[in-house]
Amino acid sequence: MRKQVLAAVMVWALGWTGCEQKPVATYSSSAGSVALSRDDALLYAVDTDNGIVAVVDTGAFEKVAEIKVGRAPERITVGPDDTLYVSNRGGRSVSVIRRGEWTEAARLKVGVEPMGLALSADGQTLFVVNTAMLETTETGSVAAFDTATLAQRWELPVGEEPRGIALMEDGTALVTLHRSGEVVQLDLSSRDRPKVLKASTGLYERANATMLKQRGPGGSAQEFPGALFHARGMTDVVVSPDGRRAFATAQWAREDPVVTPGMPDPGNGGGGGSLYGGGGPCGTGAIASPGIVTFEADTAEPRVDDHSQTCHEDGNPDYPPNTITSPDPSHPVQGPIAAVVDPAGAWLYVVNRETNNVAVIPTNRRSGEDLSRRPGPATSTVRQLVRVGAGPTGIALSRDGRRAYVYNGFDHTLSRLVGDGTGTVNIREEEPRLKLAGDVLPPEVVMGRKLFFSALDTRMTAANVGAACSTCHHDVRDDGHTWMFPDGPRQTPTIAGRMIPQTGPFHWSGEFSSLSDFLDTTVRHRMGGGMVDAFMTAQLTAFMDVAPAPDNPYQREQMTEAQIRGSQVFLKARCDECHAGEALTNNKQANVGTLVLTGAQPDNDAVRKLGLNTPSLLGLARSAPYLHDGSAKTLRERIFQTRYTDQHGKTSQLSDAEVEDLVEFLRTL
Repeated sequence: MRKQVLAAVMVWALGWTGCEQKPVATYSSSAGSVALSRDDALLYAVDTDNGIVAVVDTGAFEKVAEIKVGRAPERITVGPDDTLYVSNRGGRSVSVIRRGEWTEAARLKVGVEPMGLALSADGQTLFVVNTAMLETTETGSVAAFDTATLAQRWELPVGEEPRGIALMEDGTALVTLHRSGEVVQLDLSSRDRPKVLKASTGLYERANATMLKQRGPGGSAQEFPGALFHARGMTDVVVSPDGRRAFATAQWAREDPVVTPGMPDPGNGGGGGSLYGGGGPCGTGAIASPGIVTFEADTAEPRVDDHSQTCHEDGNPDYPPNTITSPDPSHPVQGPIAAVVDPAGAWLYVVNRETNNVAVIPTNRRSGEDLSRRPGPATSTVRQLVRVGAGPTGIALSRDGRRAYVYNGFDHTLSRLVGDGTGTVNIREEEPRLKLAGDVLPPEVVMGRKLFFSALDTRMTAANVGAACSTCHHDVRDDGHTWMFPDGPRQTPTIAGRMIPQTGPFHWSGEFSSLSDFLDTTVRHRMGGGMVDAFMTAQLTAFMDVAPAPDNPYQREQMTEAQIRGSQVFLKARCDECHAGEALTNNKQANVGTLVLTGAQPDNDAVRKLGLNTPSLLGLARSAPYLHDGSAKTLRERIFQTRYTDQHGKTSQLSDAEVEDLVEFLRTL
């Protein structure tokens, strides 16, 4: 493998020239919200806000058509016959569009929040990744459709919140699990009998092998130096042109205490610098560092270095580092959301939504003349960082590898990237950007979104931190992660659909009486940004207030009998005494028997005295794990934790059947 990929260095890379290799049939040169026609004459860009697909003539670089699709479209793929397929995340559907007709030819009914799309090599089967199933939110699925009849062949549960899918030449597929940061390997070789080959790849153990070995059984964070990191936010996965490897985008979230030893906590009245400014893997600044994970296609074996401050390396591995380090200290990398490999397999292009850039990384090495010549820290293997528009969501490479297109979702523009043809990878954006749609959101919401998703705006974060609000609150929701903060373990609460402005005081500890105080303290003292003024507070609040709640399959036109019974159990257990009103919270603090009193990072004295802030129950079904320490993986588990103590509702007298009904009702909120 190493010999083959090193030979591919003499290739195209938006201006390089060399020998072409024919990609495998399952290879795709596009990802996310952008795709090219089979002849590269037309480009298709999905605009989520407007619910459209814009068609661009690549030769004239002008918009020639617009197709209305379903609600909140996210991704697009193109079949061998140039038929377009668009996943409508907000509409439980996939739009089918025939080239040249420029209207929706059909709309497939799929599961909850469809995201990833892939087509079989012969174009006869469309695979759709559903974030959740219509019957349950505890697992998502992959569904297969016959592209000739548009009939569904099968649906296979694959794990919690899947997002991306990549097809391998041997009939297997890799599917990313967004919240748990894992990849599932599927066997799709049988037309009608798919199966899960591997439910997990052991990525966590492989990435933390050295630290886990040092600690041994029962080892605590204080006993040994170094930290543990868990992959989160796995969104996209792409296959190399030779079909032998796949690359998945991810974030590495720190599991150990995030406070630098001896550094006071600003959130509890201390001074000092940014709390999030250190402790990332491989010397990166953010506590949730951007990454790329390499997988061997046939075995789904992850190829990662052990995490440490220096990143262990065995010689010069023929795969990218699992952490992306920016070559420009003033311009961080954060929020990898889509990626493609160039047609010759030498370069990986990673689209980073939170920092408005594209990182160009060798797929096969970490040193070389082209890397030594580029400016920036020697620790970075990013060959070039190309700046694009706001909120990029997808990328497509031309089939000769000489041109790339990036759609900037937040300002509705298309960037065109080209090389200078001088024999070096000197990529630039060819201006001007092409405007494909307009804003349909109010101006304050537009600005609030840019602030929320920015790990670049110095008002929101420092360059050495490189974290945005969305770094933890993925899609304005949560990352499913529990952070070890100075006041105790804190699971990331979801925001979207929870009427946040009406739920003060804020934070799990309830120490902030107003949202402006919470935002200012978090941005200045934790993220390293500046003072959040009244205008920024209004913009952030406006955006968070309208962010759509996750699609909930338990919310139907009519409640089931079990849900109706559960609504009565909710009152019987006196849940409504704390979870009251439209936002389902009384905005008070309480001790419900879930405080963490022992371990490496227990709840501090102030929390033990005052209790925890009562959270809203809105969107409960899509916000697992539960409690401030994330210790309850399911709603049923949560109720049983303190069922007989009556500390969290009067639950000791409930029968098992009533508990089951209560769970069914809670899922509808």
